[in-house]
Amino acid sequence: MSKALGIINFAGKHIWVDGLQSYRPLGALSFLGRYRIIDFPISNMSNSGIDQIQVYVRRKPRSMVEHLGTGRHYNINSKRGKLQVLFSENGVENDVYNTDIAAYLENMKCIEEINCPYVVIAPSYMVYCENYSSLLKTHIESEADITLLYHTVDNAKEAYFNCNILELNRQKGVLSIEQNHGNAKNRNIFMDTYVMKKDLFIELVRKAKKMSSMFTLTDIVKAECGELDIRGVSHRGFFASVTDFKAYYDANISLIDLKTAKSLFDPEWPIYTRTNDSCPTQYFETGSVKSSVVSNGCLVEGTVENSVIGRGCVIKKDAVVKNSVLLPGAMVGAGVHVENYVVDKDAKLIRGKEIVAAPENPGYIKRDDVL
Repeated sequence: MSKALGIINFAGKHIWVDGLQSYRPLGALSFLGRYRIIDFPISNMSNSGIDQIQVYVRRKPRSMVEHLGTGRHYNINSKRGKLQVLFSENGVENDVYNTDIAAYLENMKCIEEINCPYVVIAPSYMVYCENYSSLLKTHIESEADITLLYHTVDNAKEAYFNCNILELNRQKGVLSIEQNHGNAKNRNIFMDTYVMKKDLFIELVRKAKKMSSMFTLTDIVKAECGELDIRGVSHRGFFASVTDFKAYYDANISLIDLKTAKSLFDPEWPIYTRTNDSCPTQYFETGSVKSSVVSNGCLVEGTVENSVIGRGCVIKKDAVVKNSVLLPGAMVGAGVHVENYVVDKDAKLIRGKEIVAAPENPGYIKRDDVL
């Protein structure tokens, strides 16, 4: 499907994962031990035949750039394919002006020179699988101006507060795009995924700038709901929107369940990531692992239960890790009990023997911290 340019947008200013996002862009967050969140939208595009992909980064790009590299590990066509990392550097101190529209305008030449009639725009902070080739085919056959992807949920009163919802008519036409205020449990969560002609996309970007310097792509599409033919297409399968810290924790923990994981991971639809050639995890006689996801390169001498363990983590003898997410390189010392926590990269838990948070409010240990 080389007729589409793939664009991966950065998270909006209303989206923030406390602690973790202070060190890297949201898309670069470690996910399920071995992936980054950005791997999912790029893999969706690669598997769909999109080989011209632009990834937009707003701040702290180092970890993202290191992970993406040349993009070769995403199975992008090496002859005609290209993965570009583009930056938003307008130099404006006020963050309200650092929108995706501003980033597109700064890099408009890079967009215009791609010889593709359509664009597929996906977010860097949502985890799901979708065949964009089929989505584009549906869009073309419907003759709509814009197609939006959504996921129907029944817990919108308790979650997805930083997401938008789609109001649809009986023909799946989009009537409006509104923020979820938790007023109803059944909602169509907008997945920040758009399909449209590239010329229309460029026109909307320039129109948004004229209307308001604070406008985002969502704002301009919302404003055009009465003028353009905008359709919604329902998504099936696993869906997680990592818009805050609790959502990040819940998304990781939920995928420990094999049935849930199978709704995301399909052997026919691989999720690519940057490989790490480290040794297999070593499990010692004193170690015990139950219902967990453990990455390679770890040393497990203690107890791990219902947790996600990243690459190269060390769990010492008599340590207990329960209902927690450990990012790569974390270490839990002998006799330490950590429960309901996210432990950031290279943190060391040595002297604090009881590190326990409430299940409904998981705790966070900073990167490189020593406790």
